[in-house]
Amino acid sequence: MAAEIKPVSPRSNENRFNSTKKPELLSKLDGCNEDVNAALLIPGEDAVISVCDDKTIRVLLKRDSGQYWPSICQYMPSGCTSLDFTPETRNLFIGQENGTVSQFTLSADCNQLTPQREYIAHQARVTNVLFAKHSGWILSASRDKTFCYHSTETGNRIGGYTFEAWCCGLQYDALSKHAFIGDQAGQITMLKLENNGCTLVTILKGHTGSVRDLFWAAGPQLLFSGSFDQSVIVWDIGGRRGTAYELQGHNNKVTALQYAPNTQQLISGGEDSVLVFWEMNAMRKAAPEWIESDVCQTCTRPFFWNLKAMMDQKQFGIRQHHCRYCGKAVCDKCSTNRINIPIMGFEFDVRTTIISLILRRKTFNCFNGHGCRKETFVDSWSGQSHKNLGSFFNLALIYIYV
Repeated sequence: MAAEIKPVSPRSNENRFNSTKKPELLSKLDGCNEDVNAALLIPGEDAVISVCDDKTIRVLLKRDSGQYWPSICQYMPSGCTSLDFTPETRNLFIGQENGTVSQFTLSADCNQLTPQREYIAHQARVTNVLFAKHSGWILSASRDKTFCYHSTETGNRIGGYTFEAWCCGLQYDALSKHAFIGDQAGQITMLKLENNGCTLVTILKGHTGSVRDLFWAAGPQLLFSGSFDQSVIVWDIGGRRGTAYELQGHNNKVTALQYAPNTQQLISGGEDSVLVFWEMNAMRKAAPEWIESDVCQTCTRPFFWNLKAMMDQKQFGIRQHHCRYCGKAVCDKCSTNRINIPIMGFEFDVRTTIISLILRRKTFNCFNGHGCRKETFVDSWSGQSHKNLGSFFNLALIYIYV
């Protein structure tokens, strides 16, 4: 059970990740034979619930030795892919590979799971489940390209929506009754849920890769999205101005997001085996949109598709690039500078024509999850009462940090 947080090897941009601020590794939970798809800490209790591809629901309790040992190991008809737990009602909802959502009640001593209801919600893998306790709805999204929600009182299907790609992320705003669904095409669909069905509100476009995870921060009314395009986008839904800005701090797919309201920090994890802590109360500036031009906006040399200018100037065309600071279309010779711009979310060096930009102090700390490039974050959950961050990998291991 020995584990440690190893420093990042000295290479490229990740030298900045060697911070003196490191979270303390509390426990490492193993014993699963296949991938851990989701896990969470039960608030106020030293207990963890996890679901795996080996068709098991596991409830692990912390013993006197300090180690976590299984209290419940419930086998399901198919692989367990997602879960949601409501501490007030002790309701546990499990999404499965076969498209079914199962409802259980967890006993107060965490030693028994009582089946309550089965929802035949989808025809393929359930990627996300969420329980809206104030409305009594169970929301689910699936790889069958559908989102739907059922009444937990009657078990009946209330409404749904069909997409053109797999549904990968799901979040819900209980106050306004809006659902956010991210799909494999890189879009985020906003739906208004009512007792007689749902209606489309808008579609948020900004990612160039699959939206792997979403997180809704109800306080500041911000929606965070992590994508396979290695970026995190912050959508200011509450501001109603259409403001959004990117956070670039990963070298691989972003797969897990969590927000700590007490410290106003966003935590992102990805397939680069790195967790990034973003200070969301820091001043941010949206990155400019890229300007399209037929010539370099600095030296006026033509780009390779501008045949007329190439003939007039009697020179070969060049490739188009963009300055990340101003958005101008420039050539390679006019954009040789590489700097990071934290205020715009660029934590790594990016192409720019600005050489005298005064950078603010970095507003994030980052650490390597386990020092092993083979490990991948697949989900995360924060227990508010414990101030813990649970980080879950797809190598049948669960790590708990504080």
